[in-house]
Amino acid sequence: MIITSLLDTDLYKFTMMQAVLHQFPSAQVTYKFKCRNPGVALAPYVQEFRSEIKSLCSLKFQDEELAWLRSLRFIKSDFIDFLGLFRLNEKYIQVTPLQNGEIDITIQGPWLHTILFEIPVLAIVNEVYFRNTQKVPDFVEGRQRLERKIETLRAERLSDLKIADYGTRRRFSKAWHEELLRVLSVKLGTEPVGQLAGTSNALFAMKLNLRPLGTMAHEYLQACQALGPRLRDSQVFGFETWAREYRGDLGIALSDVYGIEPFLRDFDMYFCKLFDGARHDSGDPFTWGERMIEHYRQNRVDPMTKTLIFSDGLTVERIIALYQQFRGRCQLAFGIGTNLTNDLGYEPLQIVIKMVECNGQPVAKISDTPSKNMCEDQKYLAYLRQVFGIASPN
Repeated sequence: MIITSLLDTDLYKFTMMQAVLHQFPSAQVTYKFKCRNPGVALAPYVQEFRSEIKSLCSLKFQDEELAWLRSLRFIKSDFIDFLGLFRLNEKYIQVTPLQNGEIDITIQGPWLHTILFEIPVLAIVNEVYFRNTQKVPDFVEGRQRLERKIETLRAERLSDLKIADYGTRRRFSKAWHEELLRVLSVKLGTEPVGQLAGTSNALFAMKLNLRPLGTMAHEYLQACQALGPRLRDSQVFGFETWAREYRGDLGIALSDVYGIEPFLRDFDMYFCKLFDGARHDSGDPFTWGERMIEHYRQNRVDPMTKTLIFSDGLTVERIIALYQQFRGRCQLAFGIGTNLTNDLGYEPLQIVIKMVECNGQPVAKISDTPSKNMCEDQKYLAYLRQVFGIASPN
């Protein structure tokens, strides 16, 4: 059994789930799986995927897990009471082999009851694939690569550079994930004085006494396309609803559901002052950082009072380059995922599960990196571009 705890997921799943419980309890959604690696055959492992998902759906939250969640200042007691009764339901997820060797995973049902599928299902797909294709993993190589990362980060001139683990969904395995976090905790040290800022994984945050990190994901703002009063106002509606739920807490805004231009148009002086910062997840990070700093200045906000979080396909080398460009100009945070938790010398799977429909309406993400776009309805995608004034890619 790969997933043994419902807490083995990203923190932002819980922060969004709480908002769904309070703001959108009746919303119905559809998620779809996509593997971006060409030619990867996952169909041979369908029965293993189904078996692991069946085990996942047998889990419930333990008392100590609920107590840990309750200790987080932004988690409300009624949400904990709901989680105490919660289980994932197998009827909401279908795993189907396709003739070309690929697989279809469709998750469909109430948002409140399906939101926790994404991260553990992706972790299951990864671990099943790698335990079948790499039966004798080269952990020696993996540990050497991890040591080189640590040595680079521990350079004296980088002592105030902090990284966070964002790698649950694409990890090589659960055991490897835990091992590298334990090593990083010892060798980099943890907050407030160490260089490991924390982890997005709620289970390991609890087990290893690390800071849990996360606010919102793309699906939250995508769903607002169907849940808000008007499509053009959906991003503003999403930010305002989030602020109403958290009253100034968890104030990091995701900037790339419609691309940087529509984000900056909507992220006005009110949001610049209200939110603690923004997260980059597609497009050129150096250009994005410069634009965000200038945007804050134009809105009479000191960039040094705001945090820019970089989390798109980072490597240690890219983190250092970004740190050197922006240090002393704003607060910085770096979330490193696949290159941390799945770097043993094998090509990692580039897999995602994205929301494609909410309340019977298509929803989409128009990324600053076109390959990250995901929408099943091209007419809706064209309409979304028109509404937000986004040029079509050549």
